[in-house]
Amino acid sequence: MRSLKRDTMHNTYTCLINTPLGKMRAAAKKGAIIGLWFENQKYYPSVNELREWIETEKYGIFRSLKIWLGEYFAGKKKRHNFPLAPEGTPFQLKIWDILSQTEYGTITNYGKIAKTFTFTTMFKTTPRVVGGAVRRNPISILIPCHRVLGANKSLIGYAGGLDKKQFLLELEGIKID
Repeated sequence: MRSLKRDTMHNTYTCLINTPLGKMRAAAKKGAIIGLWFENQKYYPSVNELREWIETEKYGIFRSLKIWLGEYFAGKKKRHNFPLAPEGTPFQLKIWDILSQTEYGTITNYGKIAKTFTFTTMFKTTPRVVGGAVRRNPISILIPCHRVLGANKSLIGYAGGLDKKQFLLELEGIKID
């Protein structure tokens, strides 16, 4: 393990965090969260990426993230105040920004996100294309892709697994039949 010296734009830091749903891998760069994945979920960082990252729990934002996640899973925290810097295409970044506006305890669907994207950018997109961007969300929970349901309020699509999605929705007071 490399030692934590100074934060440069080239360093990515990572650690594992225990949650009621299993371990989550956090990644940060330049003081911002760039990733939060359930261990071994779809689109989990590659072995090559992980080799390049510096494993440490001492990176400042990780301490705060662990506390926040503990309070979130205890039903005490609804909003986060972490700087986020997900890495993606301009389209994905815009979709994730729209997704971030979905409040705790509420749901949305791919069609609504597509309409918001079209309205705010003047570029037309479809729910299917939005789904591709939502699936690639690298920051679980903080960018709340678990709050996106199918058009008929069906429980579909979550890279961490539908059991985790259902748990997170129920934690936030949302019942899906």
